[in-house]
Amino acid sequence: MDEIYANVEHDKPVAPRPSPYRKGPSSSERRFHGAVVLCLGLLNVFQLAGLIGLAVHSADLSAIKANLTERLQASVNMSSSLTQERDLLNISLVEMTRDLNKLQISSFLTEPSCPVGWRMFSCACYFLSNESGSWEKGREDCKTRGADLVVINSSEEQKFLSNFTKEEIMAWIGLTDRIKEGTWMWINGAPLSLQPFQYWRSGQPDNNGGHRSLGEEDCAHIIYGGEENNWNDLSCETDMRWICEKMV
Repeated sequence: MDEIYANVEHDKPVAPRPSPYRKGPSSSERRFHGAVVLCLGLLNVFQLAGLIGLAVHSADLSAIKANLTERLQASVNMSSSLTQERDLLNISLVEMTRDLNKLQISSFLTEPSCPVGWRMFSCACYFLSNESGSWEKGREDCKTRGADLVVINSSEEQKFLSNFTKEEIMAWIGLTDRIKEGTWMWINGAPLSLQPFQYWRSGQPDNNGGHRSLGEEDCAHIIYGGEENNWNDLSCETDMRWICEKMV
């Protein structure tokens, strides 16, 4: 019996002892797991940086959008202001055009006329003075009337003046050679020599027949009496009437 029990005891299972040579994960496995953890950490960092970058970029875009919106609104306001100014200018232009048309119509309907005591020929008014005086006095009187001594520019004007009055009188005209003897000039600066017509009486101008002791004859006048060639030269100090001319 003792032998049987002795055998039984010898047959009990014996708990395995931990082997003194058993090890944990190998060093390569640990390095692999560390690399994975590091990569995951870096990925999280990159994701976080990306999110931060997106947030900053989004804020910049919002600021840019707000700035562009403000500029757009300013442009719209300026465009509206310019449109209003353009409309006002168009209205003013229309009113000015209307007023100008009224003036043109009024001017067209109004017949040109000369002051009382003046006579009209072509586009000018003529006045024969009632008083007498020197050539210079006659010119000054014409200027006070807004005119000047008459300048004869055409044969038609000469005919008109020759029949201006039936009186046998003499009257100053705006012709003189006081600046240079023998060079007759109109008071507007036009030289008589360039005109195709001259209406001196026979033998005139003669500068007093060459008798200097009698004085120079440097001013011209017209002699009424029906003759067309009726210009003569006399001393500018001679007393006679004068003819003024001004535009209508």
